[in-house]
Amino acid sequence: MRIVIAGGHGKIALRLERLLAGRGDEPVGLIRRPEHEPDIQAAGARAVLCDLEKASVEEVAAHLAGADAVVFAAGAGPDSGAARKDTVDRGASVLLADAAERAGVSRFVQISSMGAGKPPEPGGDEVWAAYITAKTEAENDLRGRDLDWTILRPGALTDVPGTALVTLSDPPLPPGQVPREDVAAVIAALLDTPAGHHRTLELIGGDTPIETAVRALGP
Repeated sequence: MRIVIAGGHGKIALRLERLLAGRGDEPVGLIRRPEHEPDIQAAGARAVLCDLEKASVEEVAAHLAGADAVVFAAGAGPDSGAARKDTVDRGASVLLADAAERAGVSRFVQISSMGAGKPPEPGGDEVWAAYITAKTEAENDLRGRDLDWTILRPGALTDVPGTALVTLSDPPLPPGQVPREDVAAVIAALLDTPAGHHRTLELIGGDTPIETAVRALGP
């Protein structure tokens, strides 16, 4: 499969690119900084320069032509302010979904976050509130589209080695952590099955092997 990953230099995206390349797929990472291209290539993917805060729908759709699936793994990052939470975590996802529709790519996996889907706690951190609001609005936009979408909400992300053991289910799950490596492996497994189509799923560490957890979602 040819799989285009927005936010191709992100920590989950690089892990996903390595997994996909290792099993014989053709991952393509969309990046906005040329200096990130060697890291994408080292992961076994092809790098494509595309700034999702500036690109047109037509430009992005051209990059998606011939793809079998799209993964939205972009994010404004921990050091960004509230404004970029909206332009990246919401706006870039909307743009990518517009482009997927135009390019005829129906499979779309969106990485969201646990906590999305409900209003942020009043009186909390302004940037966190903007992030959760942006993720919620991106989810709502995707659900309204005629795409084979899956929304994946991981818990608190860690960089420890993956265990390949998770808890994956419809929300709500209790708060928990999950290694980025396992998030990438779950996405790779979801790309192989229609079981997650039109589902919002939450993900934390657990005791179920990833392949078993994905199969348990149903036919």
